[in-house]
Amino acid sequence: MNIRDAKKYIEDTVRLYLKKDGFGEYRIPVVRQRPVFLLGAPGIGKTAIMEQIAGELGIALVTYSMTHHTRQSALGLPFIEHKNYGGEEFAVSEYTMSEIIASVYETMEKSGIREGILFLDEINCVSETLAPSMLQFLQYKTFGRHQVPEGWVIVTAGNPPEYNKSVREFDVVTLDRLKILNVDADYDAWKKYARTRGIHGAITTYLELNKKDFYVIETVASGKSYVTARGWEDLSQILQLYEEEGIRVSEELVGQYLRNDRIVREFTAYYDLYNKYKNDYDAKVIMAGEYSDAMVSKAKAAPFDEKISLMGLLVSEVLGDMSAVNLKADMLKGVLPALKAIKTGSENVPGAGADGVSSTDKRSSEDILESLIDARRKKTDSLKAAGSLSDGEKKASKLTLKFYDRCKKDIGKAKDKAEGALNDAEVFEVIRDCFNKEKDELKAEVEKTQSGLHNAFEFTNKAYEQGNEMLILLTELTVSEVGTKFLSEFGSEDYNKYSSEMLVGERNGELLSEIDKLNL
Repeated sequence: MNIRDAKKYIEDTVRLYLKKDGFGEYRIPVVRQRPVFLLGAPGIGKTAIMEQIAGELGIALVTYSMTHHTRQSALGLPFIEHKNYGGEEFAVSEYTMSEIIASVYETMEKSGIREGILFLDEINCVSETLAPSMLQFLQYKTFGRHQVPEGWVIVTAGNPPEYNKSVREFDVVTLDRLKILNVDADYDAWKKYARTRGIHGAITTYLELNKKDFYVIETVASGKSYVTARGWEDLSQILQLYEEEGIRVSEELVGQYLRNDRIVREFTAYYDLYNKYKNDYDAKVIMAGEYSDAMVSKAKAAPFDEKISLMGLLVSEVLGDMSAVNLKADMLKGVLPALKAIKTGSENVPGAGADGVSSTDKRSSEDILESLIDARRKKTDSLKAAGSLSDGEKKASKLTLKFYDRCKKDIGKAKDKAEGALNDAEVFEVIRDCFNKEKDELKAEVEKTQSGLHNAFEFTNKAYEQGNEMLILLTELTVSEVGTKFLSEFGSEDYNKYSSEMLVGERNGELLSEIDKLNL
């Protein structure tokens, strides 16, 4: 199973474990909720998918590495309690609450979110003193005498013994209490994730040419040699910062993230080539339609790896523009109910009332706007405290608050112009004008993105006609969530034309219809 399929399986499992009956009881009793055990090599993204799942389900996430725990920190410390039995007092050993269980309660208190995932990593590397307690925990969800709160699903992870000398083999009794998922490193699955995370184009293009280098663990004379998905993602972030600061990227830097001498040399050499291609083929110039015939001829005569790199540059630029449009479109859809609340003068937004229930009392438009801003900030803070604030939600929150801030500034300008206060109808008019400005800006961005896509297709057609390069462009747009979302909502005549001509679009109508239903 690859990491993408594992994510879907875990997400479905968590959703079903949290499903309740008509009496508010969980359909699957806690004792029958088998913890999921992700078994896979290090650095393939096990922790990353847990953060994504929690964010997408809107629940909390508490993460612990079990290698850091002793019996005392996991089970709690003993203390003497005096109790009376049959009229006689006895000194009895009790235990303080486990640090792990306490963290779950603290997360619920800080975030206000009552359900979540307790993710215990490297569970098969627990200390010898803690190992006997794990069986009880896996079945009854308790550490010592303290139970994981209801509504918290347990997911565990570990490495196979060939990757970690500290691994303890589970016996059959323990294994029989787990849902075991064997997860393999898979570049094609990771590539889709890479597109949504903005992984550096030099990395994705290099790996397109050298898929075997995506995940490597070898034993060499000097010890372990390894390259992991985590290493590629961390390298991507530092490369982007180095470029912003104009700092030269060296083999020494790359070697801090990729621990394989051959791959370090080859990737660093390719990175220099990639930057040369960026200068030779400016993707922004191509998408603006300002490329020359000489550039087309150069692209046509280029060697294979240069052509692949060029298509990678184009795809990255196109998807970047599409992502920005998708984000803004979602923001505008999200604030529409808020605008209706302001128009009617009633607070129909979650958490608006003093008791957290929506209120229908008439309030001023400015008061409602302030409460909307406060509600958005509280939601973001809650998800952050819950450990489940996804990148997407973070960006959406920033964009929404930026819109509200623009409205407030426009209201201030209108007040200055009127030299006094505005009534509710006038305030709403200002907010509506602000929304319309954003909508007009979105329309312009959509048209610019569609134009850029048109020019990318035209350039590719002139240079390669209907060769593999055109197929690469079409395929990347089709399999990318960013691309399919944009195409289903705003469309592209060029995409329809070329995909149909190359038979990629034979089922395009059906695919886009299905995509629409997904509400991506």
